[in-house]
Parts: sequence; C-alpha cells; structure tokens
Amino acid sequence: MTITPTPSEVRGPESTPKGRGPRPFQLGDRTVQWLFLAPVVIYILLFFGYPIVKNFQMGFQEYGTAAFVSGEAPWVGLDNYIEVVTGSLFQTALTNTALFTLGSIAGQFIFGMLLALFFQRRFPLSGALRSMLLLPWLLPLIASTAVWKWILDQDNGVLNQTLLALNLVSEPVPWLTSPDLALLAVVGVNVWLGIPFNVSLLYSGLQEIPHDLYEAAALDGATGWKAFWHITWPSLRPVVNVVLILGVVYTLKVLDVILGLTGGGPANSTQTLATDSYNRSFVEFSFGTGAAVSNILIIIALVFAVIYLRASRRPVDE
Repeated sequence: MTITPTPSEVRGPESTPKGRGPRPFQLGDRTVQWLFLAPVVIYILLFFGYPIVKNFQMGFQEYGTAAFVSGEAPWVGLDNYIEVVTGSLFQTALTNTALFTLGSIAGQFIFGMLLALFFQRRFPLSGALRSMLLLPWLLPLIASTAVWKWILDQDNGVLNQTLLALNLVSEPVPWLTSPDLALLAVVGVNVWLGIPFNVSLLYSGLQEIPHDLYEAAALDGATGWKAFWHITWPSLRPVVNVVLILGVVYTLKVLDVILGLTGGGPANSTQTLATDSYNRSFVEFSFGTGAAVSNILIIIALVFAVIYLRASRRPVDE
C-alpha cells in the first residue's frame, strides 16, 4: 500500500509561500483618528478645561491669599455670588458691560460694512489699503492702548490739540478723566481695534456673491440701495450673524483695553464685569468673589456662543 504525502506534508510546517511574510500589525481608522486628536484634546483639557473647572470651584470657596499657603479654602456655597450680585458695583459693571458691548459691536459692524463695500470696488492700491487696515491686529494691544492714551490725553493729546487748533472746542476735553466721556472714549478705541475683524469677514462674504445677480438686477433697474437691500443683504446674512455673535463673545471679555486706558475709572464709569473680576482677584486678592464674577461672565458668553453655533450650522443644514 502506497501512501502519497499531502502538499502540506511535503512543504513542511515552517515553509511559507514565496513573497509572503507575517502580516504586520495595523491600527484601525478610529484608533489613528484618536491618536491625531490626542494632543489637541490633552491641550484643551490642561489649558482650558482645568482652569474653567478650578475657577468654577473657587466661586464656591472663600479663596484668598491664605489658601495659597495652607492649601485649604473653606466652602461657602453661594455666599460669593450673593455678595457680588447684591454689591453696589455689580449693577454698574453689568450696565457698563452692556453699553460697552452694544456700542462696540454697532460701531465695528457699521464701519466694517462700509469699508467692505468700499473695497469691493476695483481701484488702484486697494490691496495695499486692505493690508494697512490690518494694522490694529498686528500691533500688540498694550502698544495700541498706550498710543491711544497719549492721543486722548487732556493736556498734551493730539486729538485735543487738533480740536483747539481748528477752534472746534474752547478748552481741552477730558476724554479719559470725565465720567460722562470715558466710556465713550473706550468704546471708540475698541471700535478701532475691531474694524479689521469685521472688514475681513464681511469682505470675504461679499466676494462669494455672484456678480451675475447684480447684472440681472441692473437690467430691472435695481441698483445702489435697492441692489444692496435685495441682493447683498440677504446673501450676506449668514456671515453677518457670525460676525455679530462672535463680536459679542469677544467684546464681553475685553480687559486689556480698559485697563490700559482708564483702569475702570473714573468713578467706575468704565468698570465692566471683566475688570471687576480682575480687580477682585488680583488687586483685592479675593479670588473667590473674583471667580464668581468671571463665572457669571462665562455664562453670558456661553449663551451667545450657543447662538453662534446654531447660526453657523443652519446654512449647512439647509
């Protein structure tokens, strides 16, 4: 009886097909995605998540300078929030925050829209002028506020000297030292700083509107204001929503401009929730009440952030 060996027995247990080796270890697509996201997630948790959680915790503690030494901060519940809300400064800071935000957003958007429409026209050096318009963004804020503080100085400021030379005023105007004018001056400086942001986004939105729409409307006599109202504004509305809501979120937390110009004075006329939180934490070293004020400001900003996310997602869904 003849026994014929099978191919596997002839090949042997250790032999493998020519050109084939052990299969290399491969990561799944989901694992690779999380590996790429891991540095960003870790960064956000360390530098954004932890400070927010710690700040929220401090808002319910009697956290002062002694807590840094002892490491113990008594739990006081809502006492910090009650002290802040019932204080005489809170209503003033809340009102100034609203006025500062509304005035800044209105000024930035109006001037930004006018300049975006102006640069939409083709003319020599338009690109160079648009580049120069970004100057407020390129300068450090501390340098910008220092220059503006010199410009608005009551005695030696360029603005007052120019107004006096033109006989537009009879005496120097106390731009930064008058409780009636200080907030207006701070709003004006913040408008100057925010115009480039508005121009950049609005100009980009204008470039996306097909020029054929204007040509077709011109045949029907819709030019100038009619073309803007019936073509430009409806087409630009999603961009306008994003610009306004982002502007509100950014303006609510403005601190350096006010500190550099007035420090919250005179007589708390430029005191906002952001400056109040700063003063409580780093001037009075009452970190618990300072955290309470900042938490209130965070909640207000989150409301507008949610509105922004909904507004920016709606055009995609539709």
